Amino acid sequence: MAVMARPARISQTKLAKDLGVSQALVSLVLNGRREGINADTYKRIWDHAISLGYQPKGMRMERSPREARMRQVGVVLRSGLNIHTQGSYFNHVLHGLHSALAERGYATLFLGSEDDLKPNRLRQLFHTGHGIQGLVLFGEVRGAFLQQLKRIEPRVVAVSARHTGRCHSVLGNEPQALETLVQHLAKLGHTRIGWLGGNVGLGRHEARYQAYQAALQAAGLTDDKRYAVFLKQGDRAEGTEAMLQLLPLRTRKDFPTAFLTYNLHMSIGAVQALLRSGLNVPGDVSVAAADYSPLAQQEQPRITAAGCEAEKLGQAAARLVLTATGEADESFHDVILPSQLYVGESTGPAR
Repeated sequence: MAVMARPARISQTKLAKDLGVSQALVSLVLNGRREGINADTYKRIWDHAISLGYQPKGMRMERSPREARMRQVGVVLRSGLNIHTQGSYFNHVLHGLHSALAERGYATLFLGSEDDLKPNRLRQLFHTGHGIQGLVLFGEVRGAFLQQLKRIEPRVVAVSARHTGRCHSVLGNEPQALETLVQHLAKLGHTRIGWLGGNVGLGRHEARYQAYQAALQAAGLTDDKRYAVFLKQGDRAEGTEAMLQLLPLRTRKDFPTAFLTYNLHMSIGAVQALLRSGLNVPGDVSVAAADYSPLAQQEQPRITAAGCEAEKLGQAAARLVLTATGEADESFHDVILPSQLYVGESTGPAR
């Protein structure tokens, strides 16, 4: 059996010879000495040492020039999210973030979810010499967890969540999305519209539900609480569950002819529940979603949705995290991206 040879040891003497400088100078630089050393020489020694994989115990990576390390932006998911979920909204956000960062010479590093990132794990990820130069949070995290992250890396941007006075944020225009959806349904003759809510308790749901209520009022329509369902999670299963809770009431004359759902996944689940119950979509009931991703166009029927394209949220987050300073007196910005209506096949004229 062949034995894999150990990689050759990279010594300070070799580094000095490669660069044409003294070993003493290399030693000073790798131990963080800057005084009296030319800035270009300092950076050149660090660049060469890191490129060869030289990292002995005494090497002071925290004093290396930041530009000499691999530049990374960390991604953290809110509690309950998984990045591998097929068709996940945040997968599209991640694609936009990664593409925009790559154009600027940065790598995207997935760190895990709020549930996984205990103090010991954070210490492992943010080891001496790490290259993480900013964090992007997908969804709303607990205040204590956010503060814990900011003590380690102060440059933080939240996507689809607002942590007022604590970090930057990027959001879609929720009032615009819900107003557009209600107007679309009203033009189709729908005067009775229900709400299927998910992720109740998170700011994202509250913003959308309040925007839904305001949009109904502006259109002269009534928010009938009897036809509103609020669930803790917000996936396809919850969309199905919410619709099945209401279908026994369908014989009532005031039963809604259309439903708005908290997100696209709940719309997909609600449509499936209606079809399995022998109803026609949109002939009997119309369904529309209060966010948008390309998944809406892949469903049968295609889902009517309104929101900001998920990839654009990621692109905006990339720009914001790279301009963040992390200084104590930094002003935080809430970037609001415009929403757009995408008309699919899940909405039609009211019966």
